[in-house]
Amino acid sequence: MSQPLADLLRPKSLDEVVGQKHLLSKNSALRKIIESGHIPNMIFYGPSGTGKTTLANIIASMTDMTLYKVNATTASSQDIKDVLSKVDTLEGRNGILLYIDEIQYFSKKQQQLLLEYIETGDITLVASTTENPYFYVYNALISRSTIFEFKPVSAFEIQKAVERAIQLVATQKQNKVNIEEGVVKYLSTICGGDVRKAINSVELMFDICNHYDQTYFLTMNEARQIGQRSQMRYDRDGDEHYDTLSAFHKSIRGSDPDAAIFYLAKLLEAGDLLSPCRRLLAVACEDIGLAYPNAIVITKNCVDSALQLGLPEGRLPLAEAVIFLCTCPKSNSAAIAIDNALDTIKEGKGIKVPNHLLDAHYEGSKNLDHGQDYKYPHDYPSHWVKQQYLPDDLKGTQFYSYQNNKVEQAAKAYWDLIKK
Repeated sequence: MSQPLADLLRPKSLDEVVGQKHLLSKNSALRKIIESGHIPNMIFYGPSGTGKTTLANIIASMTDMTLYKVNATTASSQDIKDVLSKVDTLEGRNGILLYIDEIQYFSKKQQQLLLEYIETGDITLVASTTENPYFYVYNALISRSTIFEFKPVSAFEIQKAVERAIQLVATQKQNKVNIEEGVVKYLSTICGGDVRKAINSVELMFDICNHYDQTYFLTMNEARQIGQRSQMRYDRDGDEHYDTLSAFHKSIRGSDPDAAIFYLAKLLEAGDLLSPCRRLLAVACEDIGLAYPNAIVITKNCVDSALQLGLPEGRLPLAEAVIFLCTCPKSNSAAIAIDNALDTIKEGKGIKVPNHLLDAHYEGSKNLDHGQDYKYPHDYPSHWVKQQYLPDDLKGTQFYSYQNNKVEQAAKAYWDLIKK
C-alpha cells in the first residue's frame, strides 16, 4: 500500500509545522520547553488535522526518547501494560515517550494505569484529544499534565501545505501541473482548518483530474466536486456543537444579525434543526424578555413553522426569527429576577409563607388562621392594595428591577402612579 500523501508531508521540525504559532513561535512557552529537552506530561487538545500527532513525533525525535503510539479507540489495558513493561529496559534507556491518541476513549481504569509511571517520571505522557479534557480526562491525570490547546489552522497557512502537496505529487509522477486560479485557495478554505483534509483533497484531485501531454490539469470543476458539501468542523455531540451554539446565542444577544445568521447557517448545514430552535426560544425569554414580551410568541410561531417544514425550507422562518430577535430591544430583567430568587431559595431563606396568603379553601382553615386578613386587590381602587407577600425573612427584598426600555419603563410609570 502506498504511503498517504499527508504522511509523506508530515513536518520533521518545529519550523515546518503549519499553524499553531501561539504554541510554536520562537518565544512561546511550549517551544522553549521542547528545546530544553525536559518534557513534562502534556495533553494536546484541539481539532483533528492541526498537528498534535506531528508535534509528538518531533518531540520524540528531538529528545531521542523512544516513542510508543497507542490509539485509545482500539487499544486495550494490555497494550498499555506492554509499553509500561519497557521501563528500565534497553529500549527505554533514553526515556519513553508514550503518545496516546484520542485519550478520551480510555476508561478511568485505563487512565489510572498510567498514574504511577508518569508520577515517578518512568514515562513521559503526551496525550491528544479532540474533546475538552476537563470533561473527558481523569482529574488525577490532568493534575499531573500541562494542557496545550491547538487551534484550527487558517486558510492562508494551509495554502502553503497545499502547494507543497501539489509539488510533491507532481515530482513523484514526474509530470507538470497546470493549476487553475483559485484552486489552491478553495482547497485551503473548504477543509475547515484541517491540514490533513486539505492534503487528502489534493491527493484525490490528482486521481480525478484530466491528464494528457505529461501534464495534470487541476481545475475548479474538480475542486468543487470534492468540496460539494462544506468540510466544516462540526460534531453534534462535541465541543464544536456547544461552541457554535454559544456563538449563535451571544451574537443575537449582541444584536449582530450577520454573525447570528452565519452561525444559524453553520448549524443548519450540519443538519441540526432542533438545537437552534430550542436556543431561539431561550433567547426570546432571556435576552429580549420584557423589552418586547411578544418576542416569545413570534419566535414560537417561527420555530413551530420550521419544525413542521423541516429542512431546507425550515431555514426561512428560523432566519426570520434570528433577524427579528437581533433587532429587538433587549432586557434580561426576567432572567436576573428568577436567578436571584433561586439563589435566595438555595440559601434556605423564605421557607414560611405568610399566614394571610395560605390556602383557605377547605373546612377548618379558619381554625388554623390560614388566609385570615388577606386583602383581595380587586376590591380596591386600581385593583391594588398594599400588603405583604414575601415571607417575613425576605420582607423588602427586591428580585426584579425595571430596565431602561420602553415597555418596562411604561410599566414602571404606571405602578409608580398606582402605588404612589
